[in-house]
Amino acid sequence: MNWVAPIKDEETLEKFKEKLREMDDKYYIMFEIGVGTGLQLQEILKFKNKDLRGKESIEASIGTKNIKRTFQIPKDLQETIMKFTEGKDPEAYLILGHASSPQPLSREQAYRALKSAGKSMGLSSIGAQTMRKTFAWRYYKSTGDIYYLQNLLNHASPSITYRYIGEKPNVEVYLRKMTPEENERSRYLLYKDNNGKKRIEALQALLSEIGEEMDNPLNNDAYYGKVDCLLKEMEDLVENFKQTK
Repeated sequence: MNWVAPIKDEETLEKFKEKLREMDDKYYIMFEIGVGTGLQLQEILKFKNKDLRGKESIEASIGTKNIKRTFQIPKDLQETIMKFTEGKDPEAYLILGHASSPQPLSREQAYRALKSAGKSMGLSSIGAQTMRKTFAWRYYKSTGDIYYLQNLLNHASPSITYRYIGEKPNVEVYLRKMTPEENERSRYLLYKDNNGKKRIEALQALLSEIGEEMDNPLNNDAYYGKVDCLLKEMEDLVENFKQTK
Protein backbone atom coordinates (compact mmCIF):
# COMPACT_ATOMS: atom_id res chain seq x y z
CA MET A 1 0.00 0.00 0.00
CA ASN A 2 1.34 3.43 -0.94
CA TRP A 3 1.63 6.17 1.63
CA VAL A 4 -0.92 8.92 0.97
CA ALA A 5 0.83 12.27 0.79
CA PRO A 6 -0.18 15.90 0.31
CA ILE A 7 0.31 17.51 -3.09
CA LYS A 8 2.98 20.09 -2.30
CA ASP A 9 3.72 21.49 -5.75
CA GLU A 10 1.26 24.20 -6.88
CA GLU A 11 1.58 23.38 -10.57
CA THR A 12 0.91 19.70 -9.92
CA LEU A 13 -2.02 20.63 -7.69
CA GLU A 14 -3.64 22.74 -10.41
CA LYS A 15 -3.11 20.02 -13.03
CA PHE A 16 -4.66 17.47 -10.67
CA LYS A 17 -7.73 19.68 -10.22
CA GLU A 18 -8.08 20.00 -13.98
CA LYS A 19 -7.90 16.21 -14.35
CA LEU A 20 -10.78 15.88 -11.90
CA ARG A 21 -12.74 18.59 -13.71
CA GLU A 22 -12.27 16.73 -17.01
CA MET A 23 -13.73 13.61 -15.36
CA ASP A 24 -16.70 15.46 -13.81
CA ASP A 25 -17.30 18.80 -12.09
CA LYS A 26 -18.54 16.96 -9.00
CA TYR A 27 -15.06 15.51 -8.41
CA TYR A 28 -13.53 18.93 -8.87
CA ILE A 29 -15.84 20.61 -6.33
CA MET A 30 -15.30 17.74 -3.90
CA PHE A 31 -11.54 18.20 -4.10
CA GLU A 32 -11.74 22.00 -3.87
CA ILE A 33 -13.78 21.73 -0.67
CA GLY A 34 -11.35 19.23 0.84
CA VAL A 35 -8.24 21.25 -0.03
CA GLY A 36 -9.90 24.53 0.92
CA THR A 37 -11.31 23.56 4.31
CA GLY A 38 -9.56 20.46 5.65
CA LEU A 39 -12.84 18.56 5.99
CA GLN A 40 -12.68 14.79 5.71
CA LEU A 41 -14.02 13.09 2.59
CA GLN A 42 -16.82 11.32 4.44
CA GLU A 43 -18.05 14.65 5.83
CA ILE A 44 -18.00 16.35 2.41
CA LEU A 45 -20.11 13.58 0.89
CA LYS A 46 -22.83 14.11 3.53
CA PHE A 47 -23.46 17.74 2.61
CA LYS A 48 -26.57 18.97 0.87
CA ASN A 49 -26.55 22.12 -1.25
CA LYS A 50 -28.08 24.16 1.58
CA ASP A 51 -25.32 23.11 3.99
CA LEU A 52 -22.58 24.99 2.12
CA ARG A 53 -24.25 27.53 -0.15
CA GLY A 54 -23.68 31.05 1.21
CA LYS A 55 -21.77 29.78 4.25
CA GLU A 56 -18.50 31.20 5.59
CA SER A 57 -17.81 28.20 7.82
CA ILE A 58 -19.14 24.73 8.55
CA GLU A 59 -19.26 22.78 11.80
CA ALA A 60 -18.50 19.08 11.67
CA SER A 61 -18.01 16.26 14.15
CA ILE A 62 -14.69 14.46 13.83
CA GLY A 63 -13.07 11.43 15.40
CA THR A 64 -14.66 8.53 17.23
CA LYS A 65 -15.76 10.86 20.02
CA ASN A 66 -17.57 13.17 17.57
CA ILE A 67 -15.67 16.27 18.68
CA LYS A 68 -17.08 19.46 17.15
CA ARG A 69 -14.75 21.56 15.01
CA THR A 70 -15.43 24.64 12.89
CA PHE A 71 -13.92 24.66 9.39
CA GLN A 72 -13.57 27.98 7.61
CA ILE A 73 -14.60 28.33 3.95
CA PRO A 74 -12.30 30.75 2.05
CA LYS A 75 -13.88 33.50 -0.06
CA ASP A 76 -12.83 32.04 -3.41
CA LEU A 77 -14.22 28.65 -2.40
CA GLN A 78 -17.50 30.28 -1.31
CA GLU A 79 -17.82 31.71 -4.83
CA THR A 80 -17.04 28.34 -6.42
CA ILE A 81 -19.72 26.67 -4.29
CA MET A 82 -22.25 29.39 -5.17
CA LYS A 83 -21.70 28.77 -8.90
CA PHE A 84 -21.84 24.98 -8.51
CA THR A 85 -25.12 25.07 -6.53
CA GLU A 86 -26.83 27.76 -8.64
CA GLY A 87 -30.40 26.70 -9.46
CA LYS A 88 -30.08 23.35 -7.66
CA ASP A 89 -32.48 21.92 -5.08
CA PRO A 90 -31.28 23.07 -1.63
CA GLU A 91 -32.34 19.72 -0.17
CA ALA A 92 -30.41 17.67 -2.74
CA TYR A 93 -26.99 16.28 -1.97
CA LEU A 94 -24.15 18.54 -3.07
CA ILE A 95 -22.27 15.72 -4.80
CA LEU A 96 -24.48 13.11 -6.44
CA GLY A 97 -23.34 9.62 -7.32
CA HIS A 98 -25.33 9.58 -10.57
CA ALA A 99 -27.41 12.25 -12.28
CA SER A 100 -30.38 9.86 -12.35
CA SER A 101 -30.23 9.12 -8.61
CA PRO A 102 -30.75 11.34 -5.55
CA GLN A 103 -28.13 9.39 -3.60
CA PRO A 104 -24.79 11.03 -2.76
CA LEU A 105 -21.47 9.98 -4.23
CA SER A 106 -20.07 7.01 -2.34
CA ARG A 107 -16.68 7.05 -0.68
CA GLU A 108 -15.61 4.21 -2.99
CA GLN A 109 -16.57 6.21 -6.10
CA ALA A 110 -14.71 9.25 -4.80
CA TYR A 111 -11.63 7.17 -3.97
CA ARG A 112 -11.59 5.60 -7.45
CA ALA A 113 -11.85 9.03 -9.07
CA LEU A 114 -8.94 10.40 -7.03
CA LYS A 115 -6.77 7.35 -7.74
CA SER A 116 -7.62 7.48 -11.46
CA ALA A 117 -6.67 11.16 -11.73
CA GLY A 118 -3.46 10.46 -9.83
CA LYS A 119 -2.56 7.47 -12.01
CA SER A 120 -3.05 9.54 -15.17
CA MET A 121 -0.42 11.96 -13.85
CA GLY A 122 1.97 9.34 -12.51
CA LEU A 123 1.10 10.13 -8.87
CA SER A 124 1.03 6.98 -6.74
CA SER A 125 0.55 8.61 -3.32
CA ILE A 126 -3.06 9.72 -3.90
CA GLY A 127 -5.90 8.59 -1.64
CA ALA A 128 -8.90 9.69 0.40
CA GLN A 129 -6.66 11.70 2.75
CA THR A 130 -4.88 13.60 -0.04
CA MET A 131 -7.28 16.57 0.15
CA ARG A 132 -7.01 16.99 3.90
CA LYS A 133 -3.26 16.50 3.98
CA THR A 134 -2.82 19.03 1.19
CA PHE A 135 -4.93 21.57 3.09
CA ALA A 136 -2.92 20.98 6.27
CA TRP A 137 0.45 21.20 4.54
CA ARG A 138 -0.47 24.44 2.73
CA TYR A 139 -1.81 25.98 5.93
CA TYR A 140 1.34 25.07 7.84
CA LYS A 141 3.59 26.46 5.11
CA SER A 142 1.72 29.76 5.06
CA THR A 143 1.39 30.22 8.84
CA GLY A 144 3.81 27.88 10.61
CA ASP A 145 1.03 27.23 13.15
CA ILE A 146 1.19 23.49 13.80
CA TYR A 147 -0.87 23.87 16.98
CA TYR A 148 -3.93 25.20 15.13
CA LEU A 149 -3.78 22.22 12.80
CA GLN A 150 -3.30 19.82 15.69
CA ASN A 151 -6.49 21.12 17.28
CA LEU A 152 -8.47 21.31 14.03
CA LEU A 153 -7.54 17.77 13.00
CA ASN A 154 -7.95 16.45 16.57
CA HIS A 155 -4.45 15.00 16.79
CA ALA A 156 -3.05 13.96 20.17
CA SER A 157 0.24 15.82 19.69
CA PRO A 158 2.04 18.16 17.26
CA SER A 159 4.40 15.33 16.29
CA ILE A 160 1.44 13.41 14.84
CA THR A 161 0.45 16.46 12.80
CA TYR A 162 4.00 16.90 11.52
CA ARG A 163 4.03 13.26 10.36
CA TYR A 164 0.57 13.70 8.85
CA ILE A 165 1.74 16.49 6.54
CA GLY A 166 5.15 14.96 5.87
CA GLU A 167 7.17 17.65 7.61
CA LYS A 168 9.96 17.42 10.16
CA PRO A 169 9.13 18.60 13.68
CA ASN A 170 10.39 22.07 14.51
CA VAL A 171 11.91 21.83 17.99
CA GLU A 172 12.13 25.60 18.28
CA VAL A 173 8.38 25.91 17.75
CA TYR A 174 7.77 23.23 20.35
CA LEU A 175 9.86 24.98 22.97
CA ARG A 176 8.57 28.45 22.20
CA LYS A 177 4.98 27.29 22.60
CA MET A 178 5.54 25.30 25.80
CA THR A 179 3.81 26.86 28.81
CA PRO A 180 5.36 26.81 32.31
CA GLU A 181 2.78 24.20 33.24
CA GLU A 182 3.78 21.99 30.30
CA ASN A 183 7.46 22.41 31.14
CA GLU A 184 6.77 21.41 34.74
CA ARG A 185 4.82 18.37 33.55
CA SER A 186 7.70 17.35 31.24
CA ARG A 187 10.16 17.61 34.13
CA TYR A 188 7.90 15.44 36.29
CA LEU A 189 7.41 12.77 33.61
CA LEU A 190 11.12 12.62 32.76
CA TYR A 191 12.11 12.17 36.41
CA LYS A 192 9.29 9.77 37.26
CA ASP A 193 10.67 6.21 37.48
CA ASN A 194 13.83 7.47 35.78
CA ASN A 195 11.81 7.61 32.58
CA GLY A 196 13.96 10.25 30.86
CA LYS A 197 17.17 8.24 31.20
CA LYS A 198 15.39 5.06 30.14
CA ARG A 199 14.19 6.72 26.94
CA ILE A 200 17.69 8.05 26.21
CA GLU A 201 19.20 4.61 26.85
CA ALA A 202 16.63 3.00 24.52
CA LEU A 203 17.61 5.40 21.74
CA GLN A 204 21.31 4.77 22.40
CA ALA A 205 20.71 1.01 22.23
CA LEU A 206 18.87 1.39 18.93
CA LEU A 207 21.65 3.49 17.42
CA SER A 208 24.25 0.97 18.62
CA GLU A 209 22.27 -1.86 17.03
CA ILE A 210 22.06 0.08 13.75
CA GLY A 211 25.78 0.76 13.91
CA GLU A 212 26.53 -2.94 14.33
CA GLU A 213 24.24 -3.80 11.41
CA MET A 214 25.99 -1.41 9.03
CA ASP A 215 28.54 -4.09 8.02
CA ASN A 216 25.96 -6.85 7.56
CA PRO A 217 26.33 -8.05 3.93
CA LEU A 218 22.72 -9.31 3.94
CA ASN A 219 21.28 -5.77 4.15
CA ASN A 220 19.83 -4.47 0.90
CA ASP A 221 19.98 -0.91 -0.44
CA ALA A 222 16.54 -0.12 1.01
CA TYR A 223 17.91 -0.72 4.52
CA TYR A 224 20.68 1.82 4.03
CA GLY A 225 18.17 4.25 2.57
CA LYS A 226 16.08 4.00 5.75
CA VAL A 227 19.15 4.45 7.95
CA ASP A 228 20.25 7.50 5.96
CA CYS A 229 16.80 9.10 6.32
CA LEU A 230 16.71 8.36 10.04
CA LEU A 231 20.15 9.85 10.66
CA LYS A 232 19.38 12.94 8.57
CA GLU A 233 16.19 13.63 10.53
CA MET A 234 17.96 13.09 13.86
CA GLU A 235 20.84 15.36 12.83
CA ASP A 236 18.41 18.11 11.86
CA LEU A 237 16.53 17.77 15.14
CA VAL A 238 19.73 17.79 17.19
CA GLU A 239 21.03 20.87 15.38
CA ASN A 240 17.68 22.63 15.90
CA PHE A 241 17.72 21.66 19.58
CA LYS A 242 21.26 22.99 20.08
CA GLN A 243 20.36 26.34 18.51
CA THR A 244 17.21 26.79 20.61
CA LYS A 245 17.70 28.98 23.67
